[in-house]
Amino acid sequence: MTSLTARSYLFVPGNRPQRFDKARAAGADAVIVDLEDAVPAAEKNAARAALVAWLSPEKSVLVRINSATSAWFDDDLALCCMPGVSGIVLPKAERADDLITIERAGAATIFPLIESALGLWNAHALAQSPRVQRLLFGAIDFSFDLGLHEGEQELLHARSTLVLTSRVAGILAPVDGVTVAIDDPDRIRSEIRHAHRLGFGGKLCIHPSQVSWVNQGFGPSATELAWALRVVEAAATAKGAAMAVDGKMVDQPVILTARRMLDESARRAADSAYEAP
Repeated sequence: MTSLTARSYLFVPGNRPQRFDKARAAGADAVIVDLEDAVPAAEKNAARAALVAWLSPEKSVLVRINSATSAWFDDDLALCCMPGVSGIVLPKAERADDLITIERAGAATIFPLIESALGLWNAHALAQSPRVQRLLFGAIDFSFDLGLHEGEQELLHARSTLVLTSRVAGILAPVDGVTVAIDDPDRIRSEIRHAHRLGFGGKLCIHPSQVSWVNQGFGPSATELAWALRVVEAAATAKGAAMAVDGKMVDQPVILTARRMLDESARRAADSAYEAP
């Protein structure tokens, strides 16, 4: 993305450099080269070297480095200031001091990945770090850490806490975790809808086929845009007087929501036209 808030974040394994360009062409708003979970311990150093060889200012990606407690963290810090690395994803994020270390290494932006009880407990401190753009939610690891069954109801408190924390900290809405089912569009649509309704602004993807669903799900539908247009037109006609649209009373927050929908849709359309070859 050049100017808009990202909705889809597509992981690509760091030990598969032949897939890097394919991932960037998959339509995701952001690509995360993964040096952590996707890469076996024996291949960590080779994966980092392959990424360094591929990077250039023209190829903007995020990089998920290894956790601050891992044996590879210190070496991964060298990536923070590499050309083409637009941001660092920190897995198992729990301590604000680790973000300071990443900042000092030259990271332009940081995305703490909340995957544990301690990470959620310290989310507000993490969100206040000056280079944190938004929080990411690692639902699978979080569920394991707390001994939860991974489901909408079980993770409702955690997800709502991240949305609230992000708003209070003044950063972008958080990004929901992955859907592990690659060939189940009904499931991914349901999970996208749930996260969007809770206030999340995007979702992590583990396969290119998920990207289009995420991009659609985190933007207003044609029905919603039509509603927003009716609201804005009615507001212009009412000139501050009380009004109703579709049989429902409309007040200032509703008008602002409608305008935001239309503005975002217009900016995405302009952005797509600008980036088209």
